[in-house]
Amino acid sequence: MNISKSIVVGIFAVASLSCTNDSESDLIDNNTDEVTYNGTVKTIITQNCINCHSQPPQNDAPMSLITYDDVKNAVLTRGLIARISSNDPAFWMPRDGQRLPQSQINQIIAWKDANFPE
Repeated sequence: MNISKSIVVGIFAVASLSCTNDSESDLIDNNTDEVTYNGTVKTIITQNCINCHSQPPQNDAPMSLITYDDVKNAVLTRGLIARISSNDPAFWMPRDGQRLPQSQINQIIAWKDANFPE
């Protein structure tokens, strides 16, 4: 192999090793150890859901997500986790938006799994 090919191969190897798989959801805090409604879930809902799931609900939203009880009920009886976890763009929430980052979905699941701490 000549020197110029060796340099190209070396540069390619270094570039390949320096690449990462960081996505937006990887860069967001994915800590699910102490998820509470007031400390974590309420912020996720406020930033992503309240435009439609207000009181009263807007844009054909079927329920409000304003209170702790509203969100807990939506998880228990309205399929909130299945809806936000869907990989079908027609089913995504927020509607006509981007799917929530997996780290935020994981935090809501952790909240449910911890028996909905306030």
